Amino acid sequence: MMAETSVHRPGAQPPDNRVSERAAESTFREVDDTERAIPAIEFREVTMVFDDRKVLDNLSFKVMKGETKIILGGSGCGKSTTIKLVLGLLKPDSGKILVDGEDITNYSEVEMMRVRKKIGMIFQEGALFDSLSVYENVAFKLHEQGVPEDQVENEVRRMLRFVNLEPAIDKMPAELSGGMRRRVGIARALVGDPKIVMFDEPTAGLDPPTARTICELAMKLRDLEDVSSIFVTHEMNNLDYLTSEYAVVNEAGEVVFETEGEKLCLINCKVLMMRDGQVIFSGTDETLRKADDTYIQKFLRGH
Repeated sequence: MMAETSVHRPGAQPPDNRVSERAAESTFREVDDTERAIPAIEFREVTMVFDDRKVLDNLSFKVMKGETKIILGGSGCGKSTTIKLVLGLLKPDSGKILVDGEDITNYSEVEMMRVRKKIGMIFQEGALFDSLSVYENVAFKLHEQGVPEDQVENEVRRMLRFVNLEPAIDKMPAELSGGMRRRVGIARALVGDPKIVMFDEPTAGLDPPTARTICELAMKLRDLEDVSSIFVTHEMNNLDYLTSEYAVVNEAGEVVFETEGEKLCLINCKVLMMRDGQVIFSGTDETLRKADDTYIQKFLRGH
């Protein structure tokens, strides 16, 4: 299958061998085994009430293995609440939440610590420790686990290569731009190769080229690493990037981003749009853009 156009990003680094071997396999992989048929994340009729207001109202959706679910909606619609529920930071008033088929709804904090090891969390501001270097920030979880330093350095460098920031390994957060801080936060979240990643407004406040870079990282995770993710955003550029392009590795070992064309349609990126805690749309971006709902069309035009 071929796309009509391709874009090579000069900043992209050749991936490590493991990525090369898996390159492009997951993007169009058929669901041919029972394990892949189990959703990475599933909400079943989840309701959440804050101060007599339903933040989530009977919310149901699935994120399949290797799929990115883009959650759109205005502020206060419940987007970020969904992420907190997956992480067990909040408990629903009713309904069920499953991670890899495991019902985590009523898990204790100790039980959730085990589940969270599967999940990478990328916050809006990067949330770095200002007193620690880039190396120490990315290595933080590994140091806590007592991993030998030679292994720590290998993993930190691998993650920084993935986000194209290895030259900044000895810098302090104060020396980094906002976009670089965000990418260090992504590198730290990816330590341990989580197969589920949560993006909570990861491009908020960034200029368009830097926001594009963050979306490219999300595409690399989806298409080259078979990562399942929720990508919460209200920015339409993110929707355009994530639903129209896919990452592959070319014969030279470089990551390239190719554009979805008539002969190829992305099947591992879907959109969920929320309003007042309810799903008002679920499906492909093509269907979203054709929706006759006035609120959706106003949102797509940038409010």
